[in-house]
Amino acid sequence: MVPNVRSEQATRDLSTALGAPVLHRTSRPVWRRWCAAIAAPVLAVGLLAAPARAANPTPVTSTLTSANPVDTTPHAQNGDTKAFAEIGNTVYVGGSFTSVKAAGDASWTTRNYLFAYDRATGALKTGFNPVLDGAVHALAVSPDGKLIVGGAFLTVNGVSRKNLVELDPTTGATVTSWVGRSDGGLVRRTLVVGNSLYLAGAFHWVNGTQHSLLARLDATTGAIDASFQIDASVARTSSELVWGLAVSPDSRTLVAVGNFTQVNGQARNQVVLVDLAGTPAVANWSTQHYVAPCSSAAFPFYARDVDFSDDSRYFVIVADGGRADAGAYCDATARFETADRGAGIDATWVNYTGSDSVTSVEVADNVVYVGGHFRWLNNANGNDSAGSGAINRFGLGALDPINGLPLVWNPTRSGAPSGTTTWGPIIWELWRGSTGLYAGFDSDGVGNEYHGRMGLFPLSGGRTVPAVNAPNAASGYLYVSSADGQATKVPFNGSTLGTPVNASQPNLTAAGASFSLGNKLYWSKTDAAAPNGSYLDVSIFSGGAVGAPWVSSGYNDWFKAGSMTGAFALDGRMYYTKAGSNSLFYRYLEPDGYILGCTEFTLPSVGVPWGTVRGLAWVNGKVVYGDQDGSLHAVPFDGAAVDGAASVELAAPGGAVNWSSRTLFFATS
Repeated sequence: MVPNVRSEQATRDLSTALGAPVLHRTSRPVWRRWCAAIAAPVLAVGLLAAPARAANPTPVTSTLTSANPVDTTPHAQNGDTKAFAEIGNTVYVGGSFTSVKAAGDASWTTRNYLFAYDRATGALKTGFNPVLDGAVHALAVSPDGKLIVGGAFLTVNGVSRKNLVELDPTTGATVTSWVGRSDGGLVRRTLVVGNSLYLAGAFHWVNGTQHSLLARLDATTGAIDASFQIDASVARTSSELVWGLAVSPDSRTLVAVGNFTQVNGQARNQVVLVDLAGTPAVANWSTQHYVAPCSSAAFPFYARDVDFSDDSRYFVIVADGGRADAGAYCDATARFETADRGAGIDATWVNYTGSDSVTSVEVADNVVYVGGHFRWLNNANGNDSAGSGAINRFGLGALDPINGLPLVWNPTRSGAPSGTTTWGPIIWELWRGSTGLYAGFDSDGVGNEYHGRMGLFPLSGGRTVPAVNAPNAASGYLYVSSADGQATKVPFNGSTLGTPVNASQPNLTAAGASFSLGNKLYWSKTDAAAPNGSYLDVSIFSGGAVGAPWVSSGYNDWFKAGSMTGAFALDGRMYYTKAGSNSLFYRYLEPDGYILGCTEFTLPSVGVPWGTVRGLAWVNGKVVYGDQDGSLHAVPFDGAAVDGAASVELAAPGGAVNWSSRTLFFATS
């Protein structure tokens, strides 16, 4: 049973790193929120301007880990785990803990801040026992197979080594020939890309040279890379630092997030992009969405973590901070496109939790994994409660990278035994290792099992989520229904209608707006027992037949599906019209779980009488729509805007088929 916790997060990350007091957040008044932010085109001279970005992302095949954590991972007794690394079959774990044990052991073993274990068996590596006097925040592996450690320590193995050291991976002895030094100040992140070691934290000197919060070293030798002089500075409040760091897999772009407002003298509030091709330079990229404060003064900054997709095309930022005003992305996960440049950049999509913190993100295998102190995702309509459309996700979730909606993956941060910590404010780290997704946190339960401060969600036992989209064939059939249990099937090649054939569809009853997606038909079903009188139903559609529906009243019935006069799905969105409204709307739609986005958007459009539309379909780059007068039309559609000047009539009123039905969809069989 998930406890009914309040939406609060102690800023113990800053407390640990900087000695700041622990603060708590309280509930705040409700402001209007958005589930996503889209750079929308504007109307100009009666036509539509070019879209501000490339076409919408298209569905991709995703590979999810199992939601059942591995049973053999060790436990930490106290503190937290913050970092992971692998060398061969050995896993290294860093954090603020002081005692650990293997999963089957009865007694605890003293290990201050860093330990190693065998990935196959879970047994502790007793020969690896370095001595540090402070928490480990970051781990990385050098090109020659050594362990690079960053954190808040001052001595290592009895010798002064402030915040940065390289260790022998077998014994934990200091590699004295490695010359990398952080001359005071927390090292929060260490990231090896090729032969480059990127550092981020609260330092101002590295290897005796001035580097403010960011630096780059030779990963093999530890020598400073003088060509990388990117200096972040000027805290919003409290102490300046870089908290999250990511470099794109193609090594061309770096993103850093944290408590700063300037980088190399340029205004960059909490987030900076750095172009790494050639001499590193601050990119012409900025966003206004991390400038305004969140509602809680306990958070001097709120951009907490960042990661790139495997193909380098986009990056994702997660945040805490409380409720937002002025369009700030507080308590949210947001996707940005790597290629975008300019000022005032909007996210491709944003998923809000409803006043709960998101503290860690890992993008891997076309899945956006998020962790933190949240209870719901897709919850822009909630404020410390579940609003319309909210999806229960207790501290861990997996999002579709196309639209940010939750996938069916819900391990939960539950399972802590009596006497242990049931619910901590932070998931410090999500990290994709060779066999699955590691999670480091400050509590003792995950996947409804006891797991002391860490867990591993294995690839083994996971599943593949297929890429599902609208039929993309140039020709097929339009189906239109004007009576229960009946539909007319009309061949259609994108411009010409064929001879209609009437067919029995006994499962298609009480139907309103409908659309095909993959091998399924979604349709609005009228049901007097439903809270809003209707809901979205789902059926298999195969061989021209609508199968028995299986979605019951109570699922997605917060959405008034019966108000739609037509609908079609494309690229992770459900587009629809409503009676009496001269607009084309859309919400995000996730086929993996049939989840509907919690916020309604309006697509820029001119010249189409959407208020009289009865039935919609997408066919090979065109929106096909019926009218209340019985006619049928088509207009080009690029996913960004609709210009009615290009609309054509496919069938006049009074023809062989009456196209005034809300139930209209396109299929290939």
